[in-house]
Amino acid sequence: MIKRAWLLFIASSFLLISACTPTGEATEEIIESEAVKTIVETEAKEEKSSNQEYEEPEETKSKEFQTTDDQQSSASFDGYRLIEVAGGDMSGYREPNVRVDIGFGDREYWGFTNEYGQLVRVVADEIILQDDNSEPVTSDGRYYSDEAKVPGVESSTLDEGHVIADSLGGVSNAYNITPQDSIMNRHGNQAYMERTIRDAGGATDFEAIITYADTETHIPSKYKYTYIVRGNVVVDEFENINPDEYNEEQGLTSNESKSSLNSKETVPSSEPTSGEPEISNGDLSSVDTDNNERVTIKEAKSAGYSMPITSSHWLYQYMDDRDNDGMVGE
Repeated sequence: MIKRAWLLFIASSFLLISACTPTGEATEEIIESEAVKTIVETEAKEEKSSNQEYEEPEETKSKEFQTTDDQQSSASFDGYRLIEVAGGDMSGYREPNVRVDIGFGDREYWGFTNEYGQLVRVVADEIILQDDNSEPVTSDGRYYSDEAKVPGVESSTLDEGHVIADSLGGVSNAYNITPQDSIMNRHGNQAYMERTIRDAGGATDFEAIITYADTETHIPSKYKYTYIVRGNVVVDEFENINPDEYNEEQGLTSNESKSSLNSKETVPSSEPTSGEPEISNGDLSSVDTDNNERVTIKEAKSAGYSMPITSSHWLYQYMDDRDNDGMVGE
């Protein structure tokens, strides 16, 4: 309104001046017309500008509410370059700030690295168990004969530990392997997590968060697993340490139980596991299908035996315990 009054004042001044000139009424009419035109154009521009400022927040707000589930899901992949790495790649090198599909076959499991090349997160919408009847697996139930040599696995106390195990459909490259305490991997929290998912027939909403003591090492200090089995949310967080040593320090493990847990001595038993076929010791005819006096995991499963086969089981002596941990098919 102030601008409009000012423009009217200017227009009136022009009219006053024109009245004193010899040009007469024609000049007066031209000046008056131009002044009115200027006022109208100025008001129109102000109104248009005002309308634009009012509409923009509404447009932005509408776009925010229209974000789809797929867009929200892909947002978690932002900042990570997608690369492809062979599932059986034995190199222990990882590229920084990338994501890699670490699911065998058509499975989509994703491994993420940080700026230091450390594996920090693994996710899967659905964990699909290994199917040794339709998938190419080795005689000991693995997709590949070896695992990636991530720095740290050369230690005698650390395994080439899968974040998502072969039995759960995970590959063996560096984006699914971390140096993991051997006892914890074979008998502790890691083994418990894998067994829980296998027994449930799979899992959904799987996430592993992996942390490190510093930016130089590739040996994790802690793992945190979250997943859903049979409608129940499971959260399991543990350090990358020997659970037996920790329990002993806490006075929770007797020497007798520890000795039994680590024993690799073969102790044949005539008592079959509940639900397994009753076969006497030494009778391999219905298990050893190729008659080579050795038993593979596939042969044992086909005969009705459940995994793992431990050192106390009569079949153990005929099987290949590749990592010498007293269990086959874990």
